[in-house]
Amino acid sequence: MLGLDRRAARYAWTVFLIVLLVGLVYVVRTTLFVFALAVLFAHLLSPLVNFLDRVLPSSRTRTPALGLTYVILVAVLTLVGIQIGTRVVEQANNLSQRLPQMLASLEKPREVSSTPLGSLKEQILVRAQTEIASRSSDIVGALSKAGLKALTVAGNLIYVVIIPVVAFFLLKDGHLIRDSFLDMVEDGQRRALVAEVLAEAHQVLAHYIRALVLLSLATFTAYSIFFAINGLSYAILLAAMAALLEFIPTLGPLTAAIVILVVSGISGAPVLGTLIFLLVYRVFQDYVLSPHFMGQGVELHPLLVLFGVFAGSEVAGIAGAFISIPVLALARILFLRLRRARREAELASAPATSLRS
Repeated sequence: MLGLDRRAARYAWTVFLIVLLVGLVYVVRTTLFVFALAVLFAHLLSPLVNFLDRVLPSSRTRTPALGLTYVILVAVLTLVGIQIGTRVVEQANNLSQRLPQMLASLEKPREVSSTPLGSLKEQILVRAQTEIASRSSDIVGALSKAGLKALTVAGNLIYVVIIPVVAFFLLKDGHLIRDSFLDMVEDGQRRALVAEVLAEAHQVLAHYIRALVLLSLATFTAYSIFFAINGLSYAILLAAMAALLEFIPTLGPLTAAIVILVVSGISGAPVLGTLIFLLVYRVFQDYVLSPHFMGQGVELHPLLVLFGVFAGSEVAGIAGAFISIPVLALARILFLRLRRARREAELASAPATSLRS
């Protein structure tokens, strides 16, 4: 009809719908990111909610367990804010005030030792300090931009309230949402496949967010202890920053290491010892802690992780970099399940074909 092939028109319509869906996702990416954080937050709290739901007197809903979970969460965050948050703010203010003086001291000439080994060491230190001093304006400018960025984030603190609220409803009615979604799928193999995908996605997301929290806590503990023993100034500030950056795969720990080395250099702390510690801890975390905490939950090749982080950061900045790994893990689950279902269907149809022949 009208010279149009029906199959070509169907394919063109499908491509148009996919492009439209991708465009819609890009437009509402901020809202989707908030709901994604709420989903991860709900998975993080679900073990405690399930435990309290079993311990508390029987009830028709999980509301009492949820309420007690949020009370415990607020109490823990308050305690952490008092014990650690105040010290982080104090050290951050101290660093911002002393930073110009530290950078100015790097510009002073140093005396070079007469011995060959000492001369080489002094030349390396002088060269490093010269580079840092020459970038002093860039560092101060970056800190100023970071402060403006913090003010911008502070203007979006409404999300700090929205995410726990959305997570509350997900924890309360998550099973009902799942059942309603499955009701839209016809009975049979397709419905069983969707149920398996949802169950595996639930396990992967829960495992991933809990592993990230444990890795972040391990990083904060190890860094704060080493920095305190090594006499590095602003130990709690740097450890807290490194712990938060653990939530951004690959780029986060690298950024934290660079900042820690720069602060060590301008504050007069032993840079070589700090560098050795960072390298040793990174090897320990990548080959011992991370495999133990992550287990078999997220099986992604490092190149795919790098691609996801860079692509996610281009689409949605830091939020995209953070959410890229769960998205890739879910895409991997869906691909493997669909491939397995296709193979099972081919094996099931093979005997029938052989019998006809």
